[in-house]
Amino acid sequence: MAREAMTVGRIQAGRSDSLRQQIYLDLRGKLQRGEIGPEERLIDVAIAEAMGVSRMPVREALLQLMNEGYLVGTTRGFALPKLTLEDVTDIFEVRKLLEPRAAANAARDLAEREHVHLKEALSRARHAVASQDVIELALANVSFRETWLSGVRNQRLAATISRFVDHVQHVRFGTLHDPNVQPVVIEGLEGLYDAFTRRDSITAHDRMAAFIAESEKSFFIKYRNSPVNADEPDRWTIKA
Repeated sequence: MAREAMTVGRIQAGRSDSLRQQIYLDLRGKLQRGEIGPEERLIDVAIAEAMGVSRMPVREALLQLMNEGYLVGTTRGFALPKLTLEDVTDIFEVRKLLEPRAAANAARDLAEREHVHLKEALSRARHAVASQDVIELALANVSFRETWLSGVRNQRLAATISRFVDHVQHVRFGTLHDPNVQPVVIEGLEGLYDAFTRRDSITAHDRMAAFIAESEKSFFIKYRNSPVNADEPDRWTIKA
């Protein structure tokens, strides 16, 4: 049976559009951190009561998340979409088309304060692997990504990339538990950090392409090796 919405904090009331944005950002953050499971149901009335706000801005925030592909509507609230292999493959294909170019642009345009934030996120990721803290590793990865994306001048491009990555965030948590994958993640972040700090657009492009390819490979290897999918090994593919 599906569970109702996760625990939420109270939101400071304000203008309706500002309040909707606060709720939207709060819920999106929980999605990014993996705090909303695939069996949970997000119900506007329950969330509004927990946050101490009216139902309408919560409803609007949930509908925005649905329109952006984070959630789907059900007969009882909203839920995470159930991604098929084709969905995941398509998302990775879009990422491979967009992110290398965006990373190249970011390498050129990142400000000094953003380099500091990248260094902090990389340090967090290293400590997370050392302490086997998968949640912190995922959060450090998100922080690293959001930092370099903030340096992309084309913010429509940055927002599109952020959404597509978030759409597969909950399935990527499974790969981060794999101790063989964690060093690959750190190596990828280190390579990108090096390219960004040297403002080397060509290398940033190539390392981002390689990083996404490794992420895709890790996901599909985990899928293929899962006992649940052992009887259908021919269904997984990685598009070139």
